[in-house]
Amino acid sequence: MEKEILEKYKKAKQVSDEVKELARDLVKDGVKILEVAEKVEKRIKELGAKPAFPLNISINEIAAHYTPDIDDTTTLKEGDLVKIDIGTQVDGYIWDRAFTVCIGEKTHPLIEVSEKALEEALKLIKPGTKVCEISEVVEDTVLNYGFNPVRNLCGHGLSRFNQHDLPTIPNGKNTIQTEIKEGQVIAMEVFVTDGVGLVKESFPVLIYKFKQQKPVRLPEARKILNMAMNEFNYLPFAKRWLAGKIPKIKIDFALKELVEVGALIDYPILKEESNRPIAQTEETVIVK
Repeated sequence: MEKEILEKYKKAKQVSDEVKELARDLVKDGVKILEVAEKVEKRIKELGAKPAFPLNISINEIAAHYTPDIDDTTTLKEGDLVKIDIGTQVDGYIWDRAFTVCIGEKTHPLIEVSEKALEEALKLIKPGTKVCEISEVVEDTVLNYGFNPVRNLCGHGLSRFNQHDLPTIPNGKNTIQTEIKEGQVIAMEVFVTDGVGLVKESFPVLIYKFKQQKPVRLPEARKILNMAMNEFNYLPFAKRWLAGKIPKIKIDFALKELVEVGALIDYPILKEESNRPIAQTEETVIVK
């Protein structure tokens, strides 16, 4: 990896280190998740980076893709299992990590197991290791503690302006023979539940991403598409990021048109199929 690129990854990690601690301090009983997201995203920019995606704050049975809506009033409460997924980027080079907090408790069995399984997975992320070997150690570690991995969620590669690149590393056992290579940047993430261990798409949709240029009817849709390319750098963006730039009454109509014509990808929130809580732990590594 070129020295200049490595320095950008280091900067993204440095910013991530600081805002991770900020987020951990903010996640408390009685705090609105909108306040957490706005403060963390603002701090990322103040430190000289940009969000690689909207701050995900996924509570209890929600696994991923929940970021606060415009004027979201959701408030954290005692006992909530809160997953904070943070992406920082410098010139498109992304650092991606996540942690889980149980409000009012120092820890939680699901958190402990997700952290342990990630620790075991990271030991194997080196040149020559097969994807199936990493997935196997994740599933075996989680099952040994009496829980289930979320088998249809995965770790993943990172590349410039691409937060979900190859290789894909499922949480559950598989036969993928792809080998880890030197120089790859991988965000390994583990999801653990006491439920069935699968997630399904649900509502609302709060995160979108540029897919391709398409002609659209609404002027607001054209403006959002331009922002997706030039302001959000083709990376995922939050519906709430459009507030103040697009009239609120027009946002849903414009996003709907953009998704329907295939100009944007939408990311429905992901929920555990049996509505059981999930813990998530994630870390990014540069393979050496």
